[in-house]
Amino acid sequence: MSAASPSPLFRRIPPDVWTILAWCAGTVFTFLIRLRLPGESVASMNTGVIFYRWDGLTMLIMATALTLAGSRLLFRRPIAAIVLVLAGSVIGTLPLSVGAIPVPQFLAVDVALCFVAASGRRRTSLTAAGLVVATLAGYLAFRVLRGWSIGTSTELAVMMTALIAWLIGNSVRQAREHADGRRAQAVTAERLRIARELHDMVAHSIGIIALQAGAARRVIDTQPARARDALGEVETASRETLSGLRRMLGALRQAEREEGTDIAPLDEMPGLADVDRLAETTTAAGVHVDVRWHGDRRPLPPEVDLSAFRIIQEAVTNVVRHADARSCTVSIDHRDGAVLLEVVDGGRGRGGTPDTGYGLAGMRERVALLHGDFSAGPVPGGGFRVTAELPLPAGVA
Repeated sequence: MSAASPSPLFRRIPPDVWTILAWCAGTVFTFLIRLRLPGESVASMNTGVIFYRWDGLTMLIMATALTLAGSRLLFRRPIAAIVLVLAGSVIGTLPLSVGAIPVPQFLAVDVALCFVAASGRRRTSLTAAGLVVATLAGYLAFRVLRGWSIGTSTELAVMMTALIAWLIGNSVRQAREHADGRRAQAVTAERLRIARELHDMVAHSIGIIALQAGAARRVIDTQPARARDALGEVETASRETLSGLRRMLGALRQAEREEGTDIAPLDEMPGLADVDRLAETTTAAGVHVDVRWHGDRRPLPPEVDLSAFRIIQEAVTNVVRHADARSCTVSIDHRDGAVLLEVVDGGRGRGGTPDTGYGLAGMRERVALLHGDFSAGPVPGGGFRVTAELPLPAGVA
């Protein structure tokens, strides 16, 4: 079950409003604890000498104005905002005739500090926290230098509330940065998947088209019927490739409108069941593909099925484009806990090398994502071999 989303009220009210509300709540509480409430014989706190005088009320008004001004700067100039809110807290404490800044006068500072730690850079949040500590220490130092009494325990409690506020805001910032990093990784992985799908789909089709077009060019004068068949294969491969590109681009446009939409569901992508058709198409183009199945054929997880097909498709494409071979052998071995793929040709060409193009790199990436083993290299005596072992998730027979 997912965590409950924050209340719409908390999402709608901006941090500057919360800061002002915290100051107002602290001010109201300050007045209440200096009154004799029902059930009390005396008020909880003594009223300062100037608390209700014109100078005391003027200080409270000034403190409220500074807090209001600071809260409005939280988004644009967070350090200046913290300075103003701290000044309001200190000035609001002076009429109280107390030895330390009380918690009610520091609630607005805690809210502002939490917001700065959550939304600002780490350096900014540490600077704000330093200003808070310096203000609390400076207030006590000033009273000591004047020979006045200080409320050390009260100040320690206030400092604890500031520390908790900073830790909460810092945790929110770290969680957001982690989520942003995960989203960036997901976007990068999706781009790599798009690149692999486009490469595997287009490269194979273009290879077949090039082979068929070359064959048609060579026999167009002497064997018109064969040239016509080859051009028909070119047309078919071109249409299939264009249709695949349109589907992929359509899915990408849909993903722009609906956040989180993938390219295409994996169960709609090709799999090992399409290998025989791939072999027929390649054989018709002039390179015979012999498909050999071993073990009991069974359904595979979509991600394994797609990767297995793309690896075979790319390996066969490399045979068509680079190997100068007339045939190749594709072996698919269903084993307990894994699927073993092997594509071997007896050509005189490179068959691709780990340093050229994106084909082998894409195959290696697909196998690595499934935590499998991949190898590719020349065969003694001529030819090229590609092998891949794709492990199956636990529970897949």
